[in-house]
Amino acid sequence: MFNLITILGPTATGKTALASGLAALIGGEIISADSRQVYRGMDLGTGKDLKDFVVDGKPIPYHLIDIVDPGYEYNVFEFQQDFLKALNVISERGNQPILCGGSGMYLDAILRNYKLDKVPENRKLRAELLEVSDDFLVQKLRSYGPIHNISDTDSQDRLIRAIEIREFEKKYPDLKGGLPEISFINFGIRFEREIIRQRITERLKNRLEEGMIEEVKRLLGSGLKPEQLTFYGLEYKYLTLYVIGEISYDEMFSKLNTAIHQFAKRQMTWFRRMEKKGVKIHWIDGENSLEEKLAVIGGMLPEWE
Repeated sequence: MFNLITILGPTATGKTALASGLAALIGGEIISADSRQVYRGMDLGTGKDLKDFVVDGKPIPYHLIDIVDPGYEYNVFEFQQDFLKALNVISERGNQPILCGGSGMYLDAILRNYKLDKVPENRKLRAELLEVSDDFLVQKLRSYGPIHNISDTDSQDRLIRAIEIREFEKKYPDLKGGLPEISFINFGIRFEREIIRQRITERLKNRLEEGMIEEVKRLLGSGLKPEQLTFYGLEYKYLTLYVIGEISYDEMFSKLNTAIHQFAKRQMTWFRRMEKKGVKIHWIDGENSLEEKLAVIGGMLPEWE
């Protein structure tokens, strides 16, 4: 069996249902590759199809969903580290890891093994370090060990950046040099463009009926500022603008529907770029039934039972 099976595709293609169906058959656990489903309480707006994680009454274990609070700016650096932890936990249990999602950069970070040498900015840490003296910064930098590059002490900016890097390396030691070698096979779900447009519009209507506007009101009521929610884009951007009275309901629906269609197109563009860079994706016709999709996957897995 492969170390990792990936189910990917643009939004509204039924990835979760397929991944869960596969997991139920082969003893798998799902690792989400969705940049917004990591947030607690952001459910309908991010398309968390949690009901799909139950197959024939049996719950399917999943990872990297509901792991941080709204307002936190989760990033691909953290995702790669969290993915590695989940992969190890699943493998140690003797189960099959299944990566499932549509966030191109997150998928790319795993399937092309990004070596994340560029440490991201830590705004909270920077704000704290700006309040102390340069002497304190030098002492803090020395606390991590020998200062190999003495020019790091030349200015406050360089001191803060050096500390930022050391803090990141301390928190994410396994990111040095990228991920371990992973044997994977990737399956993508694809629909004709007009069909995916219809699916997106229908899904949006259903999620609005299920309470997506109420979800945004609840998040705003919890203390999140409108600009914090609009940071997450798509549903949260347009629904927030509607809730605070800047656009009408019809304008919100029209603009959001168009934005999601454009997003799905960008997702497919990203996947094609991944293929050009050497990532093999076996595409499955989305119009096939779940059983037919599983049969296609089964025919390509050497240990299918």
